[in-house]
Amino acid sequence: MAMTLITTNTSSDAATSDFTTGIDSTYKLYIFKFYDVNPATDNADFTFQVNVDGQSGYNETITSTVFRAYHDEADSGAAVVYDADADQAEGTAFQILNRSCGNGADESSAGELHLFNPSNTTYVKHFYARADVYTYHNYTATNFIAGYFNVTGAIDDIQFKMSTGNMDGVIKMYGVG
Repeated sequence: MAMTLITTNTSSDAATSDFTTGIDSTYKLYIFKFYDVNPATDNADFTFQVNVDGQSGYNETITSTVFRAYHDEADSGAAVVYDADADQAEGTAFQILNRSCGNGADESSAGELHLFNPSNTTYVKHFYARADVYTYHNYTATNFIAGYFNVTGAIDDIQFKMSTGNMDGVIKMYGVG
């Protein structure tokens, strides 16, 4: 299957990175790749949420789970853990991709999010992501996120943002089919 680049959003001190066109029935899989996403505010979480066609507010219902592997720069701590504070059980908050992002020049987020069949109007919409971050407290972490939007309406908007403050970075949207 071929990946087709649909849109590239390059953010510079922006509050959000929005994709409001291009998510339609053309593809059954959309992949969002993010590069060098860096918050203006230290210790911010990198997040995302969607809108169903005709809706606003980025507050669709999510069920998700999150676990991460981390290691600190000083080699004094490492583990693989379930992150109960980042998952949602029928929640409507923005889903965390990366926690505690640092705003230093050597601290940023990168990864990808897969959104399956967002235009289908029969079934819920599944997603998964793998996201890497260098945190404000000198840890590197890889986060694994999976879940679904508990909606049967077509998803046509997605928004990425930090939990606080603005951000820089590049996010690319691809269609796969």
